[in-house]
Amino acid sequence: MNKYEIMFIVKTTMDENKVKATVDSMKKLVETLNGKVENFKEMGERKLAYPIKKEINGYYYVMNVLASVEAIKEFDRKASLDESIIRHLIIKLDEE
Repeated sequence: MNKYEIMFIVKTTMDENKVKATVDSMKKLVETLNGKVENFKEMGERKLAYPIKKEINGYYYVMNVLASVEAIKEFDRKASLDESIIRHLIIKLDEE
């Protein structure tokens, strides 16, 4: 198991319940793949540096997770397919 930091941006043009459902599904996805969410931060709504898919604002979320490589690959695949997520970034953290 490796430590990763995952950041994802959710569209602001959706209703609040849909945003919450998307965030919960991303957290549950890590846990169902035998990973562990160690830390979760809601960074709030921010203006994007440039428009992405005609969106100018987004809700930012950051998770620190402990997961296998296969779990991270599946998370990456699902986040890419999810229409409500406009960007995501996965960073493998160094072992200390």
